[in-house]
Amino acid sequence: MKVCVFGAGNMGARITEVFLNAGHDVTMIDIKPEFTERGKTVITHDYEFLVSKGKMTAERKDELLASLKTSVDRKDAADADFIMEVILERMDLKKDLLEDLDKICPAHTIFASNTSGLSITEMAACIPHRSDKFIGCHFFNPAQIMKLVEVTRAIQTSDETFQTAFDLMASLGKTPVAVKEGPGFVVNRILIPMMNEAMGIVADGIASPADVDVAMQLGAGMKSGPLHTADLVGHDVNLAIMETLYRETGDPKYRPHPLMRQMVRAGWLGVKTGKGFFDYDGPFGKEIVKK
Repeated sequence: MKVCVFGAGNMGARITEVFLNAGHDVTMIDIKPEFTERGKTVITHDYEFLVSKGKMTAERKDELLASLKTSVDRKDAADADFIMEVILERMDLKKDLLEDLDKICPAHTIFASNTSGLSITEMAACIPHRSDKFIGCHFFNPAQIMKLVEVTRAIQTSDETFQTAFDLMASLGKTPVAVKEGPGFVVNRILIPMMNEAMGIVADGIASPADVDVAMQLGAGMKSGPLHTADLVGHDVNLAIMETLYRETGDPKYRPHPLMRQMVRAGWLGVKTGKGFFDYDGPFGKEIVKK
């Protein structure tokens, strides 16, 4: 199967890695060469780490990287069987991409979005002549490790498209779950508001970020505390999801905490910027990331 991944950021690169590991030829596309080069570097570093731990041979690393192509030209997706969209969480950008791809891709191509909160049905509607070929496949960060994929149907999605995508996710070594479209799907509808509440506890001075995480790890059985998880996801993503939940439901329990907005405005987005609730350039933060 020829796979094309749009978006070479951390998530796009790791999803590309998942497809490579399963034996697919993958083209990773972004808008600038430096973006695709950075994405390829992320994948290469992951493979080099596995080689250093004896979990992958150097020959296997070279073989996998040889199956990867990078591009800045959307037309290089013209022969793709499966397209995975992992670009910024902006509906206008996603629609622009889909409308363009609709003109160049063959009739059998399946379009999938990794969106964590935007409407799958609205995206499908922008390719009306093949909206039945559109589906959501929401991976979790870090995608090369996390097993879950939420396979989300638009109202237009055909049974054939759903089953093909569901089986494909399983063939990648993932555990797919069937989800109907709804704000935040399953995990984010539960998880992101919990992170929001944890931020409120910190803002109210009830406990420090480290103590909040320890309390939830030991008291609620969480492997990773809510604030480190929020840092890992990225506060820009967290804010976008909370705003979507609030807009779609009108429920005040989904109103983003002011501290979340402040951190985004400050550029303290979490692991990807080196600073969030924890300093990831310091020894404590590095130990968290290592774990």
